[in-house]
Amino acid sequence: MTHKILIVDDDDAVKDSVSEYLTLISYQVDAVSSAEEALEKLETSLVDVVLTDIMMQGMDGLELTRIIKEKYDMEVMVMTGYNADYSYEEAVKTGASDFLFKPFRFEELDLRIKRVLREAGLKREHNRLLKEMEHLAITDALTKLYNSRQFFRQIKIETERNERYQHHLSLLILDIDHFKHYNDTWGHLEGDKVLMAIGRIINACMRSMDTPYRYGGEEFAVLLPETDLKEACVVGYRIKNLIGQEVFEPKPGVHQSITISIGASELKPGEDVTSFIRRTDQALYRSKENGRNCLTYDD
Repeated sequence: MTHKILIVDDDDAVKDSVSEYLTLISYQVDAVSSAEEALEKLETSLVDVVLTDIMMQGMDGLELTRIIKEKYDMEVMVMTGYNADYSYEEAVKTGASDFLFKPFRFEELDLRIKRVLREAGLKREHNRLLKEMEHLAITDALTKLYNSRQFFRQIKIETERNERYQHHLSLLILDIDHFKHYNDTWGHLEGDKVLMAIGRIINACMRSMDTPYRYGGEEFAVLLPETDLKEACVVGYRIKNLIGQEVFEPKPGVHQSITISIGASELKPGEDVTSFIRRTDQALYRSKENGRNCLTYDD
């Protein structure tokens, strides 16, 4: 992979010699004479490393570094003369990855650039792994929906927001009908296929503000901010109908369908989380009592 370097220096001799050397050892190099030109170039051409002098006409290199680190995901190395009144600490505070005194040996510059690129790669990989771990901590591995831990965290946030802004907030709780019988008949691996398919269908029915959860073993929940009870029921019926249309084949030549029961409710003014969930659960229980494969709401 060829890395791209942008040199920013109003000393043409330094700029040209550094540019020539870095090009010779296979970097892709651009060079400009001011911080203003550098920012203009970065609008259309992202680079891996900006190598900038500190002392320049107009904006200095430290201010350029600060702006770059605020706007872009790239590394900045700053250069200054031996007698310049700047320190490594000042450079690092603005976001610089390295600090070089002029004059420097070109071989040293190459080594410094390679180190900065290597550390940047490690940092990006570390951040990627952290995000992946955070995602795994709040996601159900089987259905890829959010898990129950995230459900209780999010419903608390949404109810508090509702209390502040008096917006609508609705909740659906869904339960697979006769799922124990399906598992006992066809085995847990086939049951897992049902759970995965239902997770996929629920997720496909979500609008941008809705969040779906695997609430329990065969139970799912959907939080619907900015949504009144009537609108929530529309979403619930859409999910129920699509799941009812899905055909499973637990063994060759055997076709099975699945139904779900749903409870729906809208948060009442001043209601706490426990009551909100309990009312929705009670609505789900009435769906079960009424023959399953239906939606019951609590208003």
